[in-house]
Amino acid sequence: MNVIEALNWRYAAKQMNGKKVPQEKLDNILEAIRLSASSIGLQPYTILNIENPKLREKLQVAANNQPQITQSSNLLVFAAWTEVTEEKVDKYMSDIAVTRGIKVNDLAGFKQMAMGVANMPGDHSVWTAKQAYIALGTALIAAAEQEVDATPMEGFNGEMIDEILGLKAQGLKSVVLLPLGYRDEEKDMLSKAKKVRRSRKELVLDLV
Repeated sequence: MNVIEALNWRYAAKQMNGKKVPQEKLDNILEAIRLSASSIGLQPYTILNIENPKLREKLQVAANNQPQITQSSNLLVFAAWTEVTEEKVDKYMSDIAVTRGIKVNDLAGFKQMAMGVANMPGDHSVWTAKQAYIALGTALIAAAEQEVDATPMEGFNGEMIDEILGLKAQGLKSVVLLPLGYRDEEKDMLSKAKKVRRSRKELVLDLV
């Protein structure tokens, strides 16, 4: 499928059938997330790939008992950094230097720009959560291309999720959940319904 066909195919499955996503497909989705766009390339989030059934049962309670949490093959948790620190910026500078074969000192100007993020007043997780959502968009498209259902979820108790997964101690905060799996067409009454979206004329303002 091309990208438009894949996006027409995709559907936020309300019921999943428990079928496992092949490892190759899962790896492709995770690699797409890794390659996703991110402001200054910092990627200020961590992706938790959860398969453990007992752990997902606990998370389901914190997610208002949404069935996809346990019916899915894999549950991805997008967890944003709660703070952007100079240490994290330095790690990123080091990664750039190693990957591109340059000296860290050559990145002084870029580091100064990146530190503008680290020195932002207020809650850093507001900005880092936005970056996680960019990665979420990439994940949805990649999953559709792999013909894997992906259902983005915000309806959960973030504090409970964070406690269950021990995220606070890691400087992380859960932002959005993404069960991956396959739609149950018998139990999911909307799985074959036509997609409803605003028309291009309504959605796009062409300024020429």
